[in-house]
Amino acid sequence: MDTDSATLGVEQEFLVVDASGYPAHRGTELVAAGEDEQAEGDLQPELVRCQVETTTSICHDAEQVSGQLADLRQRVDEQARARGLRLVPSGTPVLADADDWPPISGGERYREIADWFGAVARTSNTCGAHVHVAIPDRATGVEVSNRVRPWLPILLALTANSPFYQGADTSYHSWRYVLWSHWPTAGPPPLFASLDHYESSLDALMRVGAVLDRRGVYWDIRLSEHQPTLEFRVCDVTQTPGEAATIAALVRAAVATAIDDAGAAYQLALPLPQEVLRANLWRAAREGLAGECLHPVTGDLAPMWTIVGDFVDWVRPALKDAGDDEFVAGQLAWLRDAGDGATRQRAAFAQHQRLTDVVDRLAGRS
Repeated sequence: MDTDSATLGVEQEFLVVDASGYPAHRGTELVAAGEDEQAEGDLQPELVRCQVETTTSICHDAEQVSGQLADLRQRVDEQARARGLRLVPSGTPVLADADDWPPISGGERYREIADWFGAVARTSNTCGAHVHVAIPDRATGVEVSNRVRPWLPILLALTANSPFYQGADTSYHSWRYVLWSHWPTAGPPPLFASLDHYESSLDALMRVGAVLDRRGVYWDIRLSEHQPTLEFRVCDVTQTPGEAATIAALVRAAVATAIDDAGAAYQLALPLPQEVLRANLWRAAREGLAGECLHPVTGDLAPMWTIVGDFVDWVRPALKDAGDDEFVAGQLAWLRDAGDGATRQRAAFAQHQRLTDVVDRLAGRS
């Protein structure tokens, strides 16, 4: 697949907090404030009012993704600070919300989701990052999902950035992923025999009420219902634009590789059963980059960084074709030294044993 035609888009969700670091239910206010700005990218409300989502325009390489994400965050952060608020790139709230159930954002669809799913929706104040990659057609997207799904744990480990939740250390690197698993369609996508199998499964989920509409399927990889893209939803929001751009480049390279070398892709990664893949993802959420999981090729327990290296080897020709190889190599080297986001959050806490220090670090005040 020509990586020039495989365009990219990235969505990132952020927590909105007050000056003390506690969740502030003013996300829709920030969205309204940014509506008249003429710039690349977009700002949207999320399910709960203590969140906002930034969305890039169509991008062509990792540098462009990184630049747009940095500009978007700066724009929204300026709007937030003018109102005594801050943006926090963490998968879960570090400090406890005064409300057990944060208010739902306006809009009929969000109200319907909250009414039907109850506490699952009302406690979904988690922040992820979603990567869209253009695909030739939906049938190809299903085939790519089948081939790439065994590698999902490394994408989660690379972005694990939610160790604290509501004032406590969860002992996980990505507590967001654990919380998000409460939704009936969350988690890794099944293996699909065909596009018809995918569509019939989605129809059955709608009939049983596990989703209210086609956009409500929350698999870690899914076909977009409003764009000609394959959407990867497994990641926590990252602390830096460079991390998010790295994931976008790796995802785009994996899609291109799976399309171009289908036979080798099937041979390279085992067609993991759903229960084994879910266990691998749990292990990635538990330990992040410092941990282990079952290697998707050998089936043996292996360090996460070993699996990351093998994944990069698999997609390296596509990275080079896109011109993203040096960017990705530099970012991965930095991650090896700095650790994943959860490790950095815990390091900020360890200095003085104050969770407010974690929020300050995330919001860029230290």
